[in-house]
Amino acid sequence: MFEHKPVLLEEAIAGLNIDKDKIYVDATMGGGGHSEKILEVLKNGKGILIGIDQDIDAINSTKEKLKSYIDDKKLIVVKENFEKIDKILDDLQIKSIDGILMDLGVSSFQFDEGDRGFSYNKEARLDMRMNKEETLTAYEVVNAYSEKELYEIIKDFGEEPFAKNIAKHIVDYRKIGPIETTIDLVNIIKGAIPAKLRYSGAKGKNPAKKTFQALRIYVNRELEVLDVALDKILERLDDRGRIVVITFHSLEDKLVKSKFKIYEDPCTCPKGYPCVCGKKSKGIVVNKKAIIASEEEIERNRRAHSAKLRIFERRI
Repeated sequence: MFEHKPVLLEEAIAGLNIDKDKIYVDATMGGGGHSEKILEVLKNGKGILIGIDQDIDAINSTKEKLKSYIDDKKLIVVKENFEKIDKILDDLQIKSIDGILMDLGVSSFQFDEGDRGFSYNKEARLDMRMNKEETLTAYEVVNAYSEKELYEIIKDFGEEPFAKNIAKHIVDYRKIGPIETTIDLVNIIKGAIPAKLRYSGAKGKNPAKKTFQALRIYVNRELEVLDVALDKILERLDDRGRIVVITFHSLEDKLVKSKFKIYEDPCTCPKGYPCVCGKKSKGIVVNKKAIIASEEEIERNRRAHSAKLRIFERRI
């Protein structure tokens, strides 16, 4: 069963400002936690929810969980990457939407599933694909990419200070044989960083965390997909429609924060001078400061500790 504790659930639903008669999208449906809450608001109106996910396990599980809403035509489930939001809406003959939720990152189920290769705590073949139909895996990246390419991936997408040494250790190990599993890679990473930083107990961070994050982001093109999707979503939002995004690492959050700021104030003219560029605001940033989880939620769900929620409202 695809189980996943939705993060910032109440805050995300409030941020969408749902009207029971309008159209909403859950771009990362996952286990259906957020979707179910949205549907509870929509069930007494004419509104519908489009649930998108690229993970077939999530799709199958959530279809079963929310079957009654599908039968009542309140929920439309689409297996696809949210990068193709424009095509999804076109196929459904929907011109505009009134709100979209994007809960980014990896679900608890994907971390826990033995054969997915996302977790640095579970032994599995290196994979890390959110969509099993994609061809590029972490195995190929780790075993076929050059030392320079590995360094750049780990540095840029993992913000790992020991990226250069980790890349060197990976390439050196490959001279002996291929790196097959997640635990093989974890042990290589541990050997590439100072001993005192390798692990600091139950509350410490696993030294492989940043490298695994980097590989996952690269394999799934996460930042590229998010960048493209946000622009497409903005153009399909109706007046007062909202984008609600939950991020889990600084790279995602910086991208979302930057995009929302540009949408609100796209003017490129020098400050203090009249605007001549003609670029107009697309709306407003609802919360200037990111919303974070309460201590109570973090205690219940450790995944919430790094979560940040940002909201943008379209104005036409």
